[in-house]
Amino acid sequence: MSVRNPGNPRSGEPGAQRFGEFADRLHGDHWQPDVDVFETEDAVIVRAELAGVRRADLRVTVDGDLLRIRGLRDGGGASAVRLHQMEIATGPFERCLRVPVDVDRDRVTAHLEDGLLTVTLVRRKPVRRSVPVERE
Repeated sequence: MSVRNPGNPRSGEPGAQRFGEFADRLHGDHWQPDVDVFETEDAVIVRAELAGVRRADLRVTVDGDLLRIRGLRDGGGASAVRLHQMEIATGPFERCLRVPVDVDRDRVTAHLEDGLLTVTLVRRKPVRRSVPVERE
């Protein structure tokens, strides 16, 4: 059985047939989860698809304008005799995203529920300051 995606530039690479459409999300020794990023009036919301990832195996960090989501999804310990198809990634993962707005790092929250990680990056309120005009 061979799974090919003609739109996938990596479909001709070794292993691409075995991993199917997932091959474009493999990066070295880790995989990248799918994410949605959108803005609300007050925040940037990042939602990552992480079914089967335990909270204890997940790390979320914000450094400047970089959001990093990393962790590990256990393969479940199933010992396969023959692999027919592999579409669910296991092992270490990492996803790094540039945040397009200035956020208040002290108010960032992350919530994992039903296989979806939701990271809320609250916008930093602009600081307005009155600047006195000096005399010559």
